[in-house]
Amino acid sequence: MPTFVRTDKCDGCKGQDKTACMYICPHDLMMLDRDGSETGHAMKAYNQEPEQCWECYSCIKICPQNAIEARPYADIVPLGASVQPLRGTDSIMWTIKFRNGTKKRFKFPIRTTPEGSIDPYGGKPEADMSKIAEPGFFNGGLCECDRSELICA
Repeated sequence: MPTFVRTDKCDGCKGQDKTACMYICPHDLMMLDRDGSETGHAMKAYNQEPEQCWECYSCIKICPQNAIEARPYADIVPLGASVQPLRGTDSIMWTIKFRNGTKKRFKFPIRTTPEGSIDPYGGKPEADMSKIAEPGFFNGGLCECDRSELICA
């Protein structure tokens, strides 16, 4: 189900140029209604095309006011229940509230290293483009195969 913004909770990220949900949405669906002309709620975020929502929950996780929600599918949360993630610096806690009022919380780590400390190319050799046509170059020479057996379209 697509996301929707609870206008009673949204503060438009306190009038910044770009709200957190606008920043994180991979499909650029979240907008800020500055003057209230689109939604009737000035300085509130909204999903401009709900039918295009990827349901990735990125905006829900990043919202500092917990103002964005989605109606989850029954295979994730039972019918009538709600789910709300709360993202911290090192973990995310999912709270599921059932129809009868009971709550269950699940906490998962989101980082195993300090932010900004990852070196993706550390310990890897510099690329030698002169070898690009050689067999096995891509995987470091681990594949010993006959090029005549490869299917090329």
